[in-house]
Amino acid sequence: MKLVLASTSAYRRELLQRFNLSFDVARPDIDETPLPGEAPQATAKRLAVEKAHAVAGQFPDALIIGSDQVAYMDDAHFGKPGTVERAIAQLKSMSGRTVIFHTALALLNTRSSHVQVDAVPTKVRFRNLSDDEIVRYVNKERPLDCAGSAKSEGLGITLLDALSGDDPNALVGLPLIALARMLRNEGIALP
Repeated sequence: MKLVLASTSAYRRELLQRFNLSFDVARPDIDETPLPGEAPQATAKRLAVEKAHAVAGQFPDALIIGSDQVAYMDDAHFGKPGTVERAIAQLKSMSGRTVIFHTALALLNTRSSHVQVDAVPTKVRFRNLSDDEIVRYVNKERPLDCAGSAKSEGLGITLLDALSGDDPNALVGLPLIALARMLRNEGIALP
């Protein structure tokens, strides 16, 4: 069966390449707006499944990977900032606080219509950040395309006091431990 990543994220593509499996990439076209009252983990899981289903029609005999990440703190949800101003505002609000990143994963078998879904939380504690540090970081790394405005795999690691979770890859965007388990469930030999 063909393996398909339903994402145009360069971060997810780079992570999936670690498995040394050939795969295609397809752009899922979905509305990523959280539903009213929807919990962050539920949003991430729903969107991961929707992304996989969004490209399923193009691949009738495939295993399709969908993934989504939602960051939250208290009642605030943090998506991709998109602009320098929003990235700075996100980081100011997270300074000295702990943010939970829920990274959801869905694996859809288009042959059987079976879907496996999981979500991996990562707790990220930001250190107390000065305005100058935030501006310098945003200008240097331009984290405009990642939830929470900080790339832990890059210079963003300098903004953190601690992080904890079951899979360090989840914070970057694709929980590889859960994905390996799901692929083995579908008969893919790993390693």
